[in-house]
Amino acid sequence: MDHKDLLTDDLQVSPQARLFLSESARWGKFLSIVGFIFVGLMAVLSLFLPSFMAKLPPYNQMSTSALSALQATLSVIYFCMAALFFFPCLYLNRFSSRILRGIQQVNQEQFELGFSSLKSMFKFFGIMTIITLSFYILLFLAVMVGLGMKG
Repeated sequence: MDHKDLLTDDLQVSPQARLFLSESARWGKFLSIVGFIFVGLMAVLSLFLPSFMAKLPPYNQMSTSALSALQATLSVIYFCMAALFFFPCLYLNRFSSRILRGIQQVNQEQFELGFSSLKSMFKFFGIMTIITLSFYILLFLAVMVGLGMKG
């Protein structure tokens, strides 16, 4: 097998690779639109969550101040989750649109911008994964310290 240095030789996108990218971009467009819909639903839910909670049996027996604090906290959490989920949907949508435009118009700049958006999406997921794993490790250590102090 012939190994080429990709830094000095041009990397060619074969017709088969173009088809794969085009199909991936169409699926990405669909998934990003569904993602935007769910982000919108989460944002709307965060606004109406307090009124729903006040009517549910476990919560309508709580004191007014405790219920208000819980409602505000959950509303903020839902809104922040919606804001966080917005960005991967945006990057996926940009990837899809730019790759399709680059392929259809044979536009190298749009093609490269599409891959830049894909890189941004993966970078976002990577950073969120690091943050989540770090949080889990800190939580685990806090539980271990708490159990150690108890016993």
